[in-house]
Amino acid sequence: MKPAEKIAALGIKLPPVPRPVAAYAPGVLVDGLVYVSGQLPFEEGKLRYAGKVGGDLTAEEGYAAARICAVNCLTVAADLAGGIDRIERVVKATGYVNSAPGFTGQPAVINGASELLKEIFGSRGVHARAAVGVGELPLNAAVEVEMIIKVLTD
Repeated sequence: MKPAEKIAALGIKLPPVPRPVAAYAPGVLVDGLVYVSGQLPFEEGKLRYAGKVGGDLTAEEGYAAARICAVNCLTVAADLAGGIDRIERVVKATGYVNSAPGFTGQPAVINGASELLKEIFGSRGVHARAAVGVGELPLNAAVEVEMIIKVLTD
């Protein structure tokens, strides 16, 4: 099954490319690699999850936020690649979790992104990764995810 078919089967609709909230591009395509800027858990133009995971939010809510971030990353990559089916492989994902003091479940939270990528792309979605706890994120977002994605070149 192609990625576009898999996304449809999962009930996911890629949103419009997110607008940057500062002076940067959502993503840059260089030599067949898309470097996707950090994406927040925005749905329909609204920040869906705000606050500290392990304090204001549960790890499960953080997981859901990471999944939304991954969808937003794929939107950027698909736009630059010429479609979701032109994504060849997910190379790396870095996830930042707005963590309450003492919260150490960042890997489980970022699994929300990683597991979605594997669902969509199979073994081509398995990637290198970092899951980092931070004291604050822009707009008090719960999670931010950035990616490096290899795309087909003609």
